[in-house]
Amino acid sequence: MTTPRNHAVLPALLLLPFLAGPAAAQYVTPPKDSGLTIDNVVPTRPAKVVMNMDHNAISGRVPTGIYYMQLIVTEYRANNTPLDMVAIFHDAGGYMVLNDAAYNRYKHARTGNPWKAAIAALQKQGVAFELCAFTAYNKRWVNADLLPGVKVDNDVLLRLINLTQDGFVQIQP
Repeated sequence: MTTPRNHAVLPALLLLPFLAGPAAAQYVTPPKDSGLTIDNVVPTRPAKVVMNMDHNAISGRVPTGIYYMQLIVTEYRANNTPLDMVAIFHDAGGYMVLNDAAYNRYKHARTGNPWKAAIAALQKQGVAFELCAFTAYNKRWVNADLLPGVKVDNDVLLRLINLTQDGFVQIQP
């Protein structure tokens, strides 16, 4: 017998992976009576990924690209699957790798960079963070304005081409 309470449980179960954040597995196993059947169970395989962070896309409170990086890293680490990831910031997305003082100047804020802890955690997991020199130059940013560990690329387009030639798959959130 189905009760109103059971109807509320199913949507909550299906949304749980999205609400729980990147620490939760992204695999969804719907209840048998949900009507949703998984047709393709996608395994993790060794991967090379370049995140093309060229715009300001926000998903909830987190930039979509940073959230995607967290999801991918979490899934790969949980399955002990090799992952090589590079995040390239340029154009409108470049400000995300600024340190607190530069972030505050650029965004006219007093909060500091709200994503610095997430970026530091991803760096500890092996994700490389890079910024386009052209973007930095046009915004008048210098290396001292960047979060620790962020490297500067002389040409973002050539960097994307080189990584693609090296077998990296590009994701543009």
